[in-house]
Amino acid sequence: MKHSPAFLSLVDDAKSRIRQIDVPDYIKMREAGTPHLLVDTREESEWAAGHAAGAVYMGRGVIERDVESKVPDKETTLVLYCGGGFRSALVADNLQKMGYTNCISLDGGWRSWNEHGLPTEK
Repeated sequence: MKHSPAFLSLVDDAKSRIRQIDVPDYIKMREAGTPHLLVDTREESEWAAGHAAGAVYMGRGVIERDVESKVPDKETTLVLYCGGGFRSALVADNLQKMGYTNCISLDGGWRSWNEHGLPTEK
């Protein structure tokens, strides 16, 4: 997908303040047993079409509204993903502003998840 320059600038700004990991590093994190919550931040229709096995859904449009009731511990490690890592970077930045201290955006997102053959579910 081709993104507008203004959107890419917004994402780059958010990425300057957040932590990102790629899928191979996520695999290492998971294999090490690091406690975390995997969060799909895509649109509901994208989630319904297929998502990472074990993920929970909190779309970008509502996560800031709903996260405190679903994840009250602001020290919980949240690994956020979207289609490619742009929307999840924006979410990570916003959640940090809300006091969440362990937000990680999955660089490459859903596309990379599938390229690495990780389990999915519907």
